[in-house]
Order: sequence, then C-alpha cells, then structure tokens
Amino acid sequence: MRLLRSTDLALRLLMRLAVAGESTPTTREVAADMDVPYTHAAKVVAELQHLGLVDARRGRGGGLTLTEKGRTASVGALVRTFEGDGEVVECEGATPCPLNSGCRLRGALRRAQEAFYAALDPVTVADMVAEPTGPLLLGISRRPGAV
Repeated sequence: MRLLRSTDLALRLLMRLAVAGESTPTTREVAADMDVPYTHAAKVVAELQHLGLVDARRGRGGGLTLTEKGRTASVGALVRTFEGDGEVVECEGATPCPLNSGCRLRGALRRAQEAFYAALDPVTVADMVAEPTGPLLLGISRRPGAV
C-alpha cells in the first residue's frame, strides 16, 4: 500500500507544527521547508483546518498552529480520512476483473488494509514527534532563526 501525497504531507505537516513551539510558520514557509508546491500544501492545510486539527490565521502575525485536537489525533484516523474508503485494488472498474465473483484475494487485501489502519490507530501526532524525531524536524526549516 502506498499513501497518497496529500496523506504524507498532512502527516508531515502536523508533525512539523507539533514541534513549532511559539513559532507560527505560514503555509508558504512550510511548503518550502518540505519542498512541496505551495498549492498542494494550501489544499492540505485547508483540509486539516476543516478537520479542526490546525488553526490558520492570515495577515501580519498569522500563520499555522496545531490545535490540541491535532496533537492528540490518531494517525490511523488521519490516514483513513485522507485515503478515503477505496480498496487496495480496483475489482469493479471500467473493466471488471474476471475473477470478481469468486476471488479470495480481495477479502485478504481488505483485511490487510484494516490491519494496517489498526496498527496506526493508537499512534498520535504527539507520539510521532517524540525523540529522536522532534529534534530532526526542528532542523528542517530553511528560515534563518526559525524553529
């Protein structure tokens, strides 16, 4: 299973904000720090804000902050939200699989996918920035003097 770029960015962005301290980086700064297009970062920030995980303030003195809900959010729930309910393989697309009526692979892959999510369910954003990750995240900022 491979995560969507937006899922990966959402997790990394939340981790980055979890170690920001008093700093309130902008979406543009976070996009530059993570070497992703600003438009992609802005879409992810908008979704995280909609979910109540990030506060985004515009203007002078604005920026991004992680909410308490964001700090305690389950990684499994986040991945489910960003990945959607899709299955690992597409069995009923434009050209349905000829094995569809009697295939055991689909069920096995669904169970594996649920086991993947279940393994991530107890992990929180705060857990992901514990030593040694937190200090590494602090070092990725490209802004002089930034946290």
